[in-house]
Amino acid sequence: MSELILHHYPTSPFAEKARLMLGFKQLSWRSVTIPPLMPKPDLMALTGGYRKTPVLQVGADIYCDTALIARRLEQEKAVPALFPEGHEFTSASFALWADSVIFQHAVSLVFQPESIAMRFGKLPPQFLQAFVADRSQLFSGGTASKLPAEQAKHQWPAFMARVEEQLAREEGDFLFGEPSIADFALAHCLWFLKGTPVTAPLVDDYPSVAAWLGRVLGFGHGAASEMSAEQAIAVARDSQPAALPEEAFVDPNGFKAGQRVVIAATDYGCDPVEGELLHAGLESLILRREDPRAGTVHVHFPRIGFSIRPA
Repeated sequence: MSELILHHYPTSPFAEKARLMLGFKQLSWRSVTIPPLMPKPDLMALTGGYRKTPVLQVGADIYCDTALIARRLEQEKAVPALFPEGHEFTSASFALWADSVIFQHAVSLVFQPESIAMRFGKLPPQFLQAFVADRSQLFSGGTASKLPAEQAKHQWPAFMARVEEQLAREEGDFLFGEPSIADFALAHCLWFLKGTPVTAPLVDDYPSVAAWLGRVLGFGHGAASEMSAEQAIAVARDSQPAALPEEAFVDPNGFKAGQRVVIAATDYGCDPVEGELLHAGLESLILRREDPRAGTVHVHFPRIGFSIRPA
């Protein structure tokens, strides 16, 4: 079986979500460090334009978005489960909410001027300017809008009170008793807030939440070993994509297998990826792409949160 290769960078919250899921599964994986800002030519060779972090590579199969990465890791190792039996809907739906609503609040709170000064204070001013320009482009053209910091501060205590109540009422040590994707979707947002003394109290002021976060972070990151971007591209080029799922092709809008289409995220990072539509399942879409460096690759996207249109 091909190695798991994670394309990521250390300070990315969603990359931390993926790293923690790898740790929860006690998996070994290869680590390819990518730039936090565009351009990302090595990543683009694999994804065809998708720029968000992280991306999971398994041979010549490329998985975009942590919601889908979680399902691929479940396929890799079923136990312990990210989607525990009987809690599949609850855990996946909570994760979708946390990855959007709570993450939006965390971003607003982290990028307050006081927090920015702490987070980027030792870096050259040019980097901060480039970072702001890059993130402005990232959030251009999608449905995600900037949440004012005042509103994020206003709503935050209610969210944390709800989490405290949930933790108090569960018999287990995690959000829904046993660990699930829900825990990792919330944890990476709070991990982001813990990054500076300015925002850390937004977690630490809630004892049950802080203790729960410690348990989730305690899963660690699994066993990682470094790999270069060139090596990862060579793996894709020298591999054959995995067989398509046996699941039926389902598309309510009439798209057909073999059709040239464009797929893009709808919230932010809406960079289009064009290719041949190979599969449309209940949870995922698969595009076939040809790249001069990476060869033939299959790029996988979640159905939820992504749009599809004719090329």
